[in-house]
Amino acid sequence: MTTNVREFEIAVIPGDGIGVEIMDACLEVLAAVQDRHEGFRLRAETLAAGANCYRDTGEDMSTEAFERAGEADAILLGAIGDPAIRYPDGTEISPHLRLRTAYNLIAGLRPIKTYPSIPTPLGDPRAADIDFVIVRESTEGLFASVGKGTVEDDRRATETLVITRDVCEPLFDMTFTLARSRRNKGKSGHVTCVDKANVFSAMAFFRKIFDERATSATDIETSHLYVDAAALNMVRNPWDFDVIVTENMYGDILSDLGAGIVGSMGLAPCAEIGETHGLFQPAHGSAPDIAGTGKANPTAMFLSAAMMLEWLGERHGVEECRTAAEHLDRAVDRTFAKGGLLPCEFGGSDGTAAITDAVIDNLD
Repeated sequence: MTTNVREFEIAVIPGDGIGVEIMDACLEVLAAVQDRHEGFRLRAETLAAGANCYRDTGEDMSTEAFERAGEADAILLGAIGDPAIRYPDGTEISPHLRLRTAYNLIAGLRPIKTYPSIPTPLGDPRAADIDFVIVRESTEGLFASVGKGTVEDDRRATETLVITRDVCEPLFDMTFTLARSRRNKGKSGHVTCVDKANVFSAMAFFRKIFDERATSATDIETSHLYVDAAALNMVRNPWDFDVIVTENMYGDILSDLGAGIVGSMGLAPCAEIGETHGLFQPAHGSAPDIAGTGKANPTAMFLSAAMMLEWLGERHGVEECRTAAEHLDRAVDRTFAKGGLLPCEFGGSDGTAAITDAVIDNLD
């Protein structure tokens, strides 16, 4: 019996819409993972945040909940937002954007990967080899203007894009570290910097800092693409990419495109990390149109939880946590590799419960 058990405090934010359903499913899966791994335990504290919280209390997230999230070892989030509930300026409820900024979650890691037996829209057998990661800068870029944009006399609106060296340098260093890790697992480790340096001086600055940091990572192959060319090539030859790093808004758009080429936002996890904090959530929204129907695909939620376990294990030196992350990832692969299971968005009939049960059955 293992006595040296590492406990982690997890701030659990179910959020809105299908976020509640997939979070319940995720906690069930994480309980099953812990049953198989004795070296760590997760202690969850559920916190209210999002559109429903704003509707009911007038706050999208209380100060106490916000601070509690920052005190936790990791934040696990379902989905936030509802198009029918908005701030006075017309934008959707988004306290998770403040969490990114407050806790310096500069790097949004968005894996893009195909899974066996899941159809993709590309119609090319090479699509089975799609496996790359988009590193989205998550605190500035065009998103630096959130809550600060202006509308003048109902005739002119402005938002401001911000790129800083203080954010870009650690972002690129983290990207090169990720590339080395992937290379050690048999991937190419090639890093593509995506920008619009041919038009915007801020993007030329972004590229300049990337090239400077690359001189300290000479073991890593690098290249550049303008964002429009990157979008083209993600459709034309996505199997050629390994690691992409880009500005916040570009990363937001390209990561959804990536989910599209592998078939579904339900397969798109996300880890938002900084030097001391990490937030883990599926990249999709709250899908209020299917909330409560049992149709939601929880796969991205499970994969995000696996990324959380890997990050906790790396950060705190808990090997069994890293092993548990590998086992959860492998369980998702096995679930789809066996065939016979097709999420609802692909025209199948398998929803949250069926996918959850299958992943638990396939855990090591």
